Amino acid sequence: MEANKKAIWGWAIYDWANSVYVTTVVAGFFPVFFKEFWSADANVNVSTAQLGFANSIASLLVAIMAPVLGAIADKGSARKKFLIFFAYLGVLMAAGLFLIQEGRWGMAIFVYVMGIIGFSGANVFYDSLLPSVAGEDNIDRISSLGFSLGYLGGGILLLINVMMVKFPPAFGLLDAGEAVRYSFLTVAVWWGLFTVITIFWLPEAKVSAHSKTAGNYVVAGFKQLANTFKKIRHLKMVFLFLLAYWLYIDGVDTIIRMAVDYGLSLGFDSNDLIAALLIVQFVGFPAALVYGVLGERWGARKSIYLAIGIYMLITIGGTMMTQKYHFYILAVAIALVQGGIQALSRSYYSRFIPKGQAAEYYGFYNMLGKFAVIFGPILMGVVGLIARRILMPPSPTPEQVTAVGQLAARWSIASILILFLLGAILFYFVDEEKGKKQAALLSAE
Repeated sequence: MEANKKAIWGWAIYDWANSVYVTTVVAGFFPVFFKEFWSADANVNVSTAQLGFANSIASLLVAIMAPVLGAIADKGSARKKFLIFFAYLGVLMAAGLFLIQEGRWGMAIFVYVMGIIGFSGANVFYDSLLPSVAGEDNIDRISSLGFSLGYLGGGILLLINVMMVKFPPAFGLLDAGEAVRYSFLTVAVWWGLFTVITIFWLPEAKVSAHSKTAGNYVVAGFKQLANTFKKIRHLKMVFLFLLAYWLYIDGVDTIIRMAVDYGLSLGFDSNDLIAALLIVQFVGFPAALVYGVLGERWGARKSIYLAIGIYMLITIGGTMMTQKYHFYILAVAIALVQGGIQALSRSYYSRFIPKGQAAEYYGFYNMLGKFAVIFGPILMGVVGLIARRILMPPSPTPEQVTAVGQLAARWSIASILILFLLGAILFYFVDEEKGKKQAALLSAE
């Protein structure tokens, strides 16, 4: 295989490897299994709070760590090594979920949080290696290739895991509970084995030589982190893009995180939700590839705008959803643009990064992505509470309480439009040519 093609596939296959953690563990089985197995003795509100705190702690730790890790990797020329370290930390934690016994909710949370740190920490370095395997003419397509393989790999293993849970005897398992535990083990095996391809095929992108001691990595990394805040003042397009990205990706992530809860509120059962998740995975695979080609031919900027527009229509459609088939239609619509907007945002950002500092800047990029998942749900919650108070009549009947609650929920979903609208407005003022010139000037210093 040609060296450059080998490096590209070595990079892209890691998305195939690690996406199974998100689909099977984070989005699929962990939330349900946590309530029914590890935290079975707690009431539903307590277990929800426990899981919520776990997600918040993990997101906060990753957000704080991301720019530091990126700066350390840039100074040490060790991006691939850091990717491997965090990837196998995640692999170990996914396997650890298989071993945790019933009622051990504290241990389950710890292992889950460490797994997210492994997954997200590795992605800092995975993203930062993209410019080393792609040129400006094909970076959009290669970024989309990674996301598309992630959708396909995650969907295939999730489908296998769903079959394990539905038909345990066919897989030599006793019941659905044992099938879920073995599903966590399959995630570890899948993630660990396919990462080996990345290890052998993806070369490390070398930067200027530095001392190779761990202490020097850390000291240099923290110094670089402090310098980054100063540099961003001179990279106005980076700052503007990151602010726009933070707003519109907050809308994307909020829809992803809140879709299941909203579906449950409409009376959908777990089978409906798993089916919708599988739809997103398998439709998202070719859609991300197509979106990568669209980004090359039509331009990443226009393609990102198209995705934002479609997400605005999805949000509006969500406020009017009343039937089960509406949920599936919106799932298909999300799948068509979800991977595209993520992939093109990642590759578009690379145009503004000074040479030799990719991990550092992608550290901030990933940090914003982690913080974004906090504010969208808060916005929905506040709007829903305000709408409920405004709309609720004095001495309401039970029927009125239900009707007002549903209407307030629709108002809260509509509030996400603010994030997409503000993100689109700020993105309008991002000048790609100015961004490239600013990055080139900083690289030359």
